[in-house]
Amino acid sequence: MGQLIALEGIDGSGKGTQAARLQRFLAEQGYGCRMWSFPRYGATKFGAQIAAYLNGRFGTLHQVHPVLVSLLFAGDRLETRADLLASLAEADVVLCDRYVPSNIAHQGAKLEGSARSEVIRWIEFVEYELFALPRADLVLWLDMPVEQARMLIARKGQRDYTQHAADLQEADGAYLEQVRSVYAELAAHDATWVSVPAMGADGLRPVDEVADELARTVINRLRLLGS
Repeated sequence: MGQLIALEGIDGSGKGTQAARLQRFLAEQGYGCRMWSFPRYGATKFGAQIAAYLNGRFGTLHQVHPVLVSLLFAGDRLETRADLLASLAEADVVLCDRYVPSNIAHQGAKLEGSARSEVIRWIEFVEYELFALPRADLVLWLDMPVEQARMLIARKGQRDYTQHAADLQEADGAYLEQVRSVYAELAAHDATWVSVPAMGADGLRPVDEVADELARTVINRLRLLGS
């Protein structure tokens, strides 16, 4: 059974770029590696509905209760579960560009206090117990301040799932601050998480520097496990 590694972070933090680089690095080191990116907008029925949600078809960000939104993202992974498990059976490493923690962070960000804790427990129950999705062995959190992330979002080209420059979540800076806060809470209380800061003493760290840190973290874990 391969190692399941999730790359997490707020929108615009560079997850897709770093996941692709990490996959290439692991292949060069001789590891069998598969990568999955969530949501799977054009590949699953739930993914298509996620695209509709992010384009505002069901209402504003705070008009749709996070419990309901969470089911869209969980359902997207449920549709992918068989293929994900097959990848884990075949490969040394399976990389996920976003995974269950993304659902937790984004839905938890819309609530506070006991309500936040309740929705987190709900998502964990649905994804891990009801849908029997595997937990990540390692979560790499790309911690980027919202201001820098939104600047990078503005530079993105048009995406397949939206014609807007920013989707429903990306357009709300205050919301992204809360998402980052939930990620920080998760990282502080879970030993499987490793925080990788996007900022250095001189500002935004170069992509290569962050990629090298991620590669070292993963390769050290694999060697520790004897892989």
